[in-house]
Amino acid sequence: MKERKITFTSVDQLTLTLTADQVAAVLSISRANAYSLMHSKGFPTIQIGKRMVVHRDKLIDWMNACVYL
Repeated sequence: MKERKITFTSVDQLTLTLTADQVAAVLSISRANAYSLMHSKGFPTIQIGKRMVVHRDKLIDWMNACVYL
């Protein structure tokens, strides 16, 4: 199966909730690292059954908080 490249040029292009693949694309990290991050304490992951997503605004808030640590 061919991997599809996900690219974003603006925050406005992000969907309301982001999957691990989308988080990886936004943060320029691997999919495996995105999953590790989504399992880490303090990261704003939403669990819906077995599915994990991150709310766009919470991801941006988390990134801003990391800048000022």
